[in-house]
Amino acid sequence: MYDIIVVGGGQAGLAMGYYIKKSGGSFLILDQAISLGESWRKRYDSLKLFTPRSLSSLPGLLLRGKETDYPGKDEVASYLEEYAKTFDLPVKLNTTVGKVEQVDGVFRILTNQGTLLAKQVVVATGPFQTPVIPGQARPGTIHQLHSSSYRNADQLVPGEALVVGGGNSGAQIAVELAETRTVYLSVGSKMKFLPQDVAGKSIFWWFKHLGVLSVTSTSRLGKFIQKQPDPIFGKELRELIRQGKVIVKPRFRDMEEERVAFEDGTAVEVSNIVWATGFKQDFDWISVNGALDLKGKPIHHRGVSPVKGLYFIGQPWQHRRGSALLQGVGEDARYLYGKIIK
Repeated sequence: MYDIIVVGGGQAGLAMGYYIKKSGGSFLILDQAISLGESWRKRYDSLKLFTPRSLSSLPGLLLRGKETDYPGKDEVASYLEEYAKTFDLPVKLNTTVGKVEQVDGVFRILTNQGTLLAKQVVVATGPFQTPVIPGQARPGTIHQLHSSSYRNADQLVPGEALVVGGGNSGAQIAVELAETRTVYLSVGSKMKFLPQDVAGKSIFWWFKHLGVLSVTSTSRLGKFIQKQPDPIFGKELRELIRQGKVIVKPRFRDMEEERVAFEDGTAVEVSNIVWATGFKQDFDWISVNGALDLKGKPIHHRGVSPVKGLYFIGQPWQHRRGSALLQGVGEDARYLYGKIIK
């Protein structure tokens, strides 16, 4: 039996492992991937973080390179591998967890590699689990893929493209595709743009020094920010919209053959759709009374579940805006470690 098992070997799970290692107890980090950082390597080729290297490190190990530069996705993946190796973290890969249950105060973790027992469990599976595609989408003559499967423009067929989703992934993909074709961008609300750099420094440097990154999820300002759509960082998309190379359309309504309709009654014909419509979390595999609410979401306060010995980390706004990001997950890991070793 292990003292602690961490489910998930991304940045949240590894940060948690960094602190657990200090306890001297037995623990194991489980991950379904065949290599650490796999989910990062599978993202689109041009992906870069919006936080510079100086704000993109986990506890105990700086991300090497020029502090003001923005790391790419493969660099982040390699960093996670280096992180686990540097601190000799016990990671068991290619291990899919099918069920977690509690029997007589002991957690049973059923996996494709067998059953494991633990006194405590930390769920670190993160927010990017199951791709979401609108129910109105349907197979047809339009070439379609979700942003999680998109790598580069070579995957698309010739012709115009529609990107559905007004977040930063959708914005970055739209900018990339606009180099070779006309792009429509379907968004559900008015986009807000923020510069990536201000006066030679990352806007996140300013956020940190102005206290924005310290705003908690339960504060009045934190609650207000959570209700707002995420801003688009950088000026590239706004400039392409001004030039008419990216055409903004309202929320996607439905589609038929090559025709796509929007909520304002307009329609366009396109050859490609990239669904940058996000992800949903799935915790159905947690079969522990009191762990999830009626909607299947974790019940916790700053990651501490009402179920003794069960914890969550890497949830969006778990404590602050950066809780699900490299920039902020380390603080949550340190906090949970203090609760776990009590």
